[in-house]
Amino acid sequence: MEARNRILARVRRALQGRPKALLPGHPHPPSSPEALDLFLKRLGENGAEGHLVDLEGAKELLKALSQGLPGAAFGRGVPPALRLLPELPPEEAPLGVSWALFAVAETGTVALASEDGRRAQLLPPTHLVLVEGEKVYPSLLEAFLDLKALPRALGLHSGPSKSADIGQVMVKGVHGPGRLVVAVLT
Repeated sequence: MEARNRILARVRRALQGRPKALLPGHPHPPSSPEALDLFLKRLGENGAEGHLVDLEGAKELLKALSQGLPGAAFGRGVPPALRLLPELPPEEAPLGVSWALFAVAETGTVALASEDGRRAQLLPPTHLVLVEGEKVYPSLLEAFLDLKALPRALGLHSGPSKSADIGQVMVKGVHGPGRLVVAVLT
């Protein structure tokens, strides 16, 4: 233990009087137009679909996605105004609808809390995620700094489920929805 203390003391002495390095600020403030544009771009690059809509536009998107479907599985956070279909158990639903905690522009990622209902997020083959425009952050760090409390588990979804672990052949929908649609509510 004495050797460790000597080494740490030498490091502290060497660092005395040196200015602290400041981290640069992020070039995009939260929910800036640049962050929204970057989020939608990255989302597309990840193989997902992104839409910038108001509440009425979200209803229209939900109607379009659910055309001909018997119902959907809804996460607990989805507001009643957007529960336009009969509710089905997630294992039977062709469409899952969730409410995101936040989104990250630099990676095109939506963050989903386990409390919203992981089965509705992972079992249906198509997943619609709703996220508020002011909850689109330039980076994951900025999202975490603004988050009031962490959920028990946090799912970070950056596109449809895909895997190429068998024969290096890309297959979508193996470990979750094969289609991810994100509606950013403005």
